[in-house]
Amino acid sequence: MTDDLLSILELAPQGDNRFRGRSFDPGWQRVFGGQVLGQALAAASRTVEGRGCHSLHGYFLRAGDPRASIDYAVERIRDGGSFSTRRVLAEQHGQIIFSMAASFHVEEEGGLEHQATMPVVPPPEDLPPESEFLAELLRHAPATAHKFWGRPRPVEIRPIDIGAYLRRDGASARQATWIRPRIDVKGDAVLARIVLAYASDLTLLDTTLLAHGRWVFDPTLQVASLDHAMWFHRPFHFDDWLLYVSESPSAHASRGFNRGALFQRDGSLVASVAQEGLVRTVGTPAAWA
Repeated sequence: MTDDLLSILELAPQGDNRFRGRSFDPGWQRVFGGQVLGQALAAASRTVEGRGCHSLHGYFLRAGDPRASIDYAVERIRDGGSFSTRRVLAEQHGQIIFSMAASFHVEEEGGLEHQATMPVVPPPEDLPPESEFLAELLRHAPATAHKFWGRPRPVEIRPIDIGAYLRRDGASARQATWIRPRIDVKGDAVLARIVLAYASDLTLLDTTLLAHGRWVFDPTLQVASLDHAMWFHRPFHFDDWLLYVSESPSAHASRGFNRGALFQRDGSLVASVAQEGLVRTVGTPAAWA
């Protein structure tokens, strides 16, 4: 799957403003939300020149079938003097599974400037490699998790606090994780945004669950992303680690809300993310294995 990510994000033209993306089996019953995000952004980006995406807002409407391709239709809403707006609908088996609006902006000089401060955390080189983290995780995990985590991933993750994934008494509703793609984005600014959109869905909803000592493979929970918003603040290179800091300010009525910030090593805030997810309790959690 690691080598396949670029081919998954490279869509096949299907006529005017229409594209087709193939799926892969992520190890569970539905398409990984980050794949749909990345492909939808790739489709919208194919219809815009000279402007980079600065924001996107998407809704996950139905679970995607990992055994079938996905068709993306792009509507050119507006091309203004400095902004372009696109709407993307993703269709599978004759039904819309995802909708997204995205805005693109000409890179401008000047203006006001400030940003949030990156937290002080250990660098990724001082943390255990992902293989150690996954080995410990899978030692306690149900069989349903092994297919998903027991294979090479296109984005490497190194959590600052591995123990947060193992504690059943709950952890802080805040976490930080270093992330880095295992693929070459070739210094391509458009591709870097697309791959970061893909990666932004990896650990975000976990923040709600970890606060309660639960995780996405808990058989007593029904968990799914409901929406996803993302803002790209500054140019960045995704050929090195980014720190993904996320928090969950609220969980209520079977919905968990999460927001995240992505920093380069030099402290530059390059993107922000917000997502609400379905977190529905369907039983009593079992003890860890």
